[in-house]
Amino acid sequence: QLQLVESGGGLVQPGGSLRLSCVASGFTLGDYAIGWFRQAPGKEREGVSCIRRSTGSTTSADSVKGRFTISRDSAGNTVYLQLNSLKPEDTAVYYCAAARISFCPTFNSNWWASWGQGTQVTVSS
Repeated sequence: QLQLVESGGGLVQPGGSLRLSCVASGFTLGDYAIGWFRQAPGKEREGVSCIRRSTGSTTSADSVKGRFTISRDSAGNTVYLQLNSLKPEDTAVYYCAAARISFCPTFNSNWWASWGQGTQVTVSS
């Protein structure tokens, strides 16, 4: 079972930036996708972005394209989410998750089986 630990959240003003990190350990044989999700108060969990661990190819939700960027380190053990031009509507608990599959599945897929504890991002003036 993978262990995923998020960090980097905090309080930021609208228009500001944060970089979230997801440190993963416990990979076994095979490929994985790592995704970022978020859940705002009173709302359902929403997929944000995904990266293929091996190739680095990415996909992102339309709502964050051009503002958020997902990336990984060279070993594929740490995945980042760069949050730019933050808006109050981005306020949420941000989670990283892992899917043991060869490409990024849809965000509502049951392949997302391993989850971190979440890190709070609050965008407020």
